[in-house]
Amino acid sequence: MGMKWRHWVVPAAPLALVLLAATGCTSTPDAGAEPADAPSATRAPATSVARVCAGPAAGSAKAPADAVTVDPGVVGDLAGKTKSSPPGTTFWLRPGKHRLEPDRYAQVIAKKGNRYLGAPGAVLDGGKKNNYAFSGTARDVTIRYLTVQHFVAPPDEGVVNHDMADGWVIEHAKIQYNSGAGLMAGAHQQVRASCLRGNGQYGMNAYKTGDSIRGLVVEDNEIVGNNTDDWERRKPGCGCTGGIKFWAVNGAEIRGNWVHGNRGAGLWADNNNNDFRIEGNLLEANDGAALMYETSYNAIIRNNTVRRNNWVEGRKYADRGDNFPYATIYVSEAGGEPRIRARTDKIEIHGNVLENNWNGITLWENADRFCNSPANTSTGYCTLLVKDTKRCAKPAIATAPLYADCRWKTQRVDIHDNRFLLDTSVVKCGTECGRMAVLANYGTYPKWSPYKGKRVADAIAHKQHNRWHDNVYGGPWSFVAENTDQRFDSVQWQGIPYRQDAGSTFAPRAGG
Repeated sequence: MGMKWRHWVVPAAPLALVLLAATGCTSTPDAGAEPADAPSATRAPATSVARVCAGPAAGSAKAPADAVTVDPGVVGDLAGKTKSSPPGTTFWLRPGKHRLEPDRYAQVIAKKGNRYLGAPGAVLDGGKKNNYAFSGTARDVTIRYLTVQHFVAPPDEGVVNHDMADGWVIEHAKIQYNSGAGLMAGAHQQVRASCLRGNGQYGMNAYKTGDSIRGLVVEDNEIVGNNTDDWERRKPGCGCTGGIKFWAVNGAEIRGNWVHGNRGAGLWADNNNNDFRIEGNLLEANDGAALMYETSYNAIIRNNTVRRNNWVEGRKYADRGDNFPYATIYVSEAGGEPRIRARTDKIEIHGNVLENNWNGITLWENADRFCNSPANTSTGYCTLLVKDTKRCAKPAIATAPLYADCRWKTQRVDIHDNRFLLDTSVVKCGTECGRMAVLANYGTYPKWSPYKGKRVADAIAHKQHNRWHDNVYGGPWSFVAENTDQRFDSVQWQGIPYRQDAGSTFAPRAGG
């Protein structure tokens, strides 16, 4: 289900964007790298981080009175006792290494309302033999104070909540060193104070068959060093990696997390997500973008600290002579849409501190990507405004309402009251790493496309209510509008015809 992140910057055949990965990860921040304080009208950017991977989870040293005790000395004890116990049973795993039967499909099939509590030092270890740890469609399962490691889920599948059941709660857990995704997601899932570390593909793959995830909460977790198997190298252009990947999630709270050192993007919302609130996180030292919000709708992105992201991928493309403004916050064919119910009808990016990243915020729209186009890498999907994809065809697509509704649009993006700080001596770059951008490609295909030429580039830059204002800039920033060949200084950016960054201040020599 991984989808490609692509960009087109000249009228040519599509080129898949291949993401690179090449840095190691740690579970503690660099010396002297504490997040900077910044005032905000709501919640200040993160001033502390969720260091949950560094120490052991403090589970109960004694079994709860009503719990079934699980013995690490008995292979398969957890799965066997789960099978023989009624729904709603509490299981307490003794200290030690717990194992399943040595079969790839041996797994714990949870029952409704089960609770799995780990004692200090309790580990469920797949031994590089078992594919899955916890599975089944039962609702309202809880996993606390347990380490789950060394499982070998296939690509795009997950180790914990493999079957994407609803209402699961994962707290104070460590889900680490697994293949595939450490964790899948269901509706109303809560993931709190947990360590998602060193998994082969994703820390969490927030995808559910049928696209029915609602009310997802991801809070106070450490999400570090994921995509160890480097899937973008093994499968170029797959778009199948990230600290967390979100797919068709309606309603999400992503707050207070430390997302760092992931190979590729830190957080990636891809395809028909809606109503996200991403706040109070520390996003740092991810190889690619800190945050990608793609072909999605309506989000509040506020009061985050974002630093030292995109150094690996941004530098790679710059070294190749690619002048596309690969961004640290990348909004791609995503925007505010009042007709889709959410807590906001915009994408509002405010109160954040972005420091010493490779580039800032890019608003991008691919003129060739729309429903039924071969450039739509979300194969078979259409916008949330058109239920019948077949309607997006000639001649109807050339007229209202389908002309507007058959494409994902980067619109109603409001970027204000942020601090953008750049010291090129820290990032070790020239002019290519300090760009803001609002642009599109020149539309070329398919033959029946009504979006050819400069129509989309003109719309994203002038007609779709995308606005920067009241920001603070420190360092040598430049601004790209309409296409990659048009780069401006702050005076031109604020002047006619773009009129961007009204009320903003610029200190070109003041870096991060």
